[in-house]
Amino acid sequence: MKKADVVVLGGLSGITAGISCRRHYPDKKVILIRKEGTVLIPCGIPYIYGTVGGPENNVIPDGLLENNGIELIKGEAVDVDRKKKVVTMKDGQEIGYEKLVFATGSVPLLPPIPGIDKENVFPVKKEFDYLSEVHRKMDDVKDLVIIGGGFIGMEFADECRKGRDIKVTVVEALPRCLQMAMDNEFCDEAQAKMEETGVKILVNERVEAILGNGEVTGVRLSGGKELKADMVILGIGAVPSNDLAKKAGLEMGFKNTIKVDRYMQTYTDPDIYACGDCAEKQSFFDGRPTGVMLASIATSEARIAGANLFSPNHQNCGAISVFSTVINGRAFGVAGLTERVANQIGARTVIGTAEAPDTHPGGMPNSCQTKVKLIFSKDTGVIMGGSISGGKPVGEMINVLSACIMHRMTADDMVKFQMGTHPALTSSPIVYPIVNAACKVVIPLRGSL
Repeated sequence: MKKADVVVLGGLSGITAGISCRRHYPDKKVILIRKEGTVLIPCGIPYIYGTVGGPENNVIPDGLLENNGIELIKGEAVDVDRKKKVVTMKDGQEIGYEKLVFATGSVPLLPPIPGIDKENVFPVKKEFDYLSEVHRKMDDVKDLVIIGGGFIGMEFADECRKGRDIKVTVVEALPRCLQMAMDNEFCDEAQAKMEETGVKILVNERVEAILGNGEVTGVRLSGGKELKADMVILGIGAVPSNDLAKKAGLEMGFKNTIKVDRYMQTYTDPDIYACGDCAEKQSFFDGRPTGVMLASIATSEARIAGANLFSPNHQNCGAISVFSTVINGRAFGVAGLTERVANQIGARTVIGTAEAPDTHPGGMPNSCQTKVKLIFSKDTGVIMGGSISGGKPVGEMINVLSACIMHRMTADDMVKFQMGTHPALTSSPIVYPIVNAACKVVIPLRGSL
């Protein structure tokens, strides 16, 4: 029987957990077990169908494991004997462990829509061969319907139209696309950018049935309208991949996730940890369970899990929820609470907004107007969330806001922010929008603190 100090079950967050373990405990032997032959970059999957040109250009090389001294075993783990501390593979091979990490991720949510099993109806699976087949078939598609107007759906809509003579329609049940992630003004801006490309967006609509005899020919909406479709993409979310964890007797938490503490240690077994989409999450803001699944959270949890396997080094501060996306060349990012969510939880807030070009002067080539919205607690002055739209700098600006949120900075703190600027790279220091948005709330906050 093969043995290791640490066995990791899973893909992307498992890689990060394994690397983190090796950094903290270089003398420990780590084995990573994964079912997939090739690991894809999950956030890059929509870009397979446009910008990057195929799944082969969206993979994480196995050399990353080898370079970090991690042994890779490709195959399916089918059983975990916690008493004997043994993982059994589908081929009968047994692997012993001292510490075990579940990083088994998530799988697409499949809604109970009649006809969902028809040919050319594709949930977004993280499987190389599967996505290669979708890529091949898409070259012959004329009418594509995407069910779901969240990040996955909107990014697929944006990418699939590139280089193809294809009609793309997004069907979203809520009043706005991206409504679960962004405030209304940013949703409206993103939808307008998407519609500039010719993509049709139908909101307040539900798919009642997928039509066709064997192969999809269309979808019927709840209002009776039918849309022609020779391919349907399902982009409505994901659920934890936790069948093996349940079989092993691990306690499940919110939305069928593995229950873990702040050290990413399972409640059931002190020698088993979990991280990523399969693990339970608590909000940074109120400690309540949250079902959010993001790479920013998964990789943070994986680093924490790997570091804590043999000694408690880090605690998980909770899910801040920071992410970004690009729609027709315009970037959108959110960190922490949106105004909508703040209102839903009854938070008293003060909001500051600012706009500025992301170069100075704004007449420099490729300059883009940046919009910033910051949300502060009226009771404490601490930043609770931020939203940004603009050009490429948005991707890193939203990360700066996440750090501000994590360290509970106040508007007063952010006013004193010392930003490095350059005419070709940033907004002017005089009108730097993150700082200016904070400046606008300092006086109103003083009257309420």
